[in-house]
Amino acid sequence: MKNRVYFFDTTLRDGEQSPGATMNLQEKLRLAHQLEVLGVDIMEAGFPASSPGDFEAVRRIAEQANNIQVAGLARCTPADIDRCWEAIRGAKNPRLHVFVSTSPLHMRHKLRKSPDEVLAMAVTGVRRCAALTDNVEFSCEDFSRSEGDFVCRVVEAAIKAGATTINLPDTVGYAVPEEFAARIAYVITNTPNSDKAVFSVHCHNDLGLAVANTLAAFRVGVRQAEVTLGGIGERAGNAALEEVVMSLRVRHDHFGLEHNIVTEQLYPSCRLLSMTIGQPIPHNKAIVGVNAFAHESGIHQDGMLKHRETYEIMTPESVGRTESSLVIGKHSGRNAVRNKFESLGYKLDEEQLNLLFEAVKKLADRKKTLHDDDLMALVQEEIYRMPDRIRLRHVSIQSSDTGGVPPTAAVIMDVDGVERSGAGFGVGPVDALFNVIADIVGREPELEQYAINAITGGTDAQGEVSVRLREGNVYALGRGAHPDIFVASARAYVNALNHLFAKEEEGPRLHCQLN
Repeated sequence: MKNRVYFFDTTLRDGEQSPGATMNLQEKLRLAHQLEVLGVDIMEAGFPASSPGDFEAVRRIAEQANNIQVAGLARCTPADIDRCWEAIRGAKNPRLHVFVSTSPLHMRHKLRKSPDEVLAMAVTGVRRCAALTDNVEFSCEDFSRSEGDFVCRVVEAAIKAGATTINLPDTVGYAVPEEFAARIAYVITNTPNSDKAVFSVHCHNDLGLAVANTLAAFRVGVRQAEVTLGGIGERAGNAALEEVVMSLRVRHDHFGLEHNIVTEQLYPSCRLLSMTIGQPIPHNKAIVGVNAFAHESGIHQDGMLKHRETYEIMTPESVGRTESSLVIGKHSGRNAVRNKFESLGYKLDEEQLNLLFEAVKKLADRKKTLHDDDLMALVQEEIYRMPDRIRLRHVSIQSSDTGGVPPTAAVIMDVDGVERSGAGFGVGPVDALFNVIADIVGREPELEQYAINAITGGTDAQGEVSVRLREGNVYALGRGAHPDIFVASARAYVNALNHLFAKEEEGPRLHCQLN
C-alpha cells in the first residue's frame, strides 16, 4: 500500500482547541459519525486526561464507532496512557497516540530534561502502550525545530518499543515545504527500522503553509496526514482536510496517491462543523467557500459558458456542493421527513423525529422552499444543542429610525426552570435584546464578536447568528438560527451563556499543544 494515504482527522481534539470551537457531547457524537461517513481512516476523539468531560466524550465516540480507528492522545506518562486506554478500549479499532517534545527548546524550557531522559520517556511510554494494543502512534513534538540525529535515535527506539506510526509534526507552523520534506527524508533514510512504521505529519498553519508542507511530505514517503475540517485548530489552525484531499484528486497526475475519502461528503462535513461551532465558512475558503465556484469576471463567465474546465479544475458536485431542495412542506408526512434526514446522514429516534417533524412544519409556514442547509440548521437547533440552564421562550422588539423612543426589547425566558421576564433599551435592537437577557440572568459578559450569515439565498432565508462572549479568562461561542434575525440573535446569545455556565461547572481543562 505504498501509494495509499491515510487520513487522521483531529477536528475533535486539536480542532476543538480552537477558540470558540468547544462542542458538547451530542455534537461530538454527531460529528464523529459524519467523519466516518466521510471516509476518514483514523479519528482522534480527544485528550481523555484533560477533563472528565473529554474522557466521557472519547469513551462514547469509541463505543459508537464502526470500522474507523479511534485514537486518544496521551503524554508519555503512565497516568495519561492508562486514562486514555480506559476511554478508547471499547472501540473496534483503538489507537493510543503518545508524544514527547524532542526540540532543544522544548526539552530545555518545557520539560527541563536532558535528551537521554526524553529518550527514556519515549521508550517507556511506547512500551506501556504496546502492552495494551498493537496500534500505537508516537509523535516527536516540535519536530521541525528538532535536531535530525536525535530524532532518528528517538524514532528508532520508539519503533523498537512497539510504535507502528511515527508522527513528525510542525507543531508551531515554522517549517517551509522544501526544508520540511528534506528533514523528514533525512529521518526516514537514517533510521534503520523506518520501514517498520508508517510516517505521518501534522502541520500547523502559522505561516499559511500547512497544506503545502503536508503535500511536500508525501513526496518523500509520508503516508499519513493529520488534518482537520476547515483547518480549525490551535492558533492559525491545521492543514485543512478538504484542501489536502482535493489536491491529491485534482493533481493525481503529480502525486499518484490514493485515499479513502468520499469527496462528495467534504462540503456537508465542513458545513456541519460550521453550524456546530457557530463559525461561518469564509466565502473565499478553498474547496468549500461559497465563492469557490463563483465566476463574476466577464472573461471567466464567457470561458465557463464555452467549456467549464476553462476556469474550473473541479466540479461543485465533486465536493458535495449540490443544491438540493426539500420537496417537503407543512403537508408532508412523517416518513418523508425521516427519509430526508436519513439521506443527509442523520439517524433519528422517535423523540428526535417528532421534534424535527414539528420544526419542519413551522419553518415551512415561513419559507416557500426548504433547502438541505435549512434542515441541518434545524437539527442543530432542536437536537444537538447542549442541555440548557436558560431557555428562550418569547422575544419582542420595537425599533424606529425617528429618534424618538430608543430601541426596546422584551424577553420571556426560563432560568433553571423558573420563568422570568424583562424589558429594556439599547442603542440598537440587538443591543437592547442582549442587555435584557444579561439583566435577567444577572451576568455581564463582554460581547467580543457578533456575526450574521444567511443560511440560504432569498429574502426568506434563515439567519444564522454567532456570538462570542467573555467573562474574565473564560470565553464561549454560541449560535442560533431562525427566519427572524432578532430571534436568531437571542438564541445565539442564550446559547453562549449556556456554554459559559457549562465551562464553569466542568472546571479547568488541560489543553494539549502537541502538534
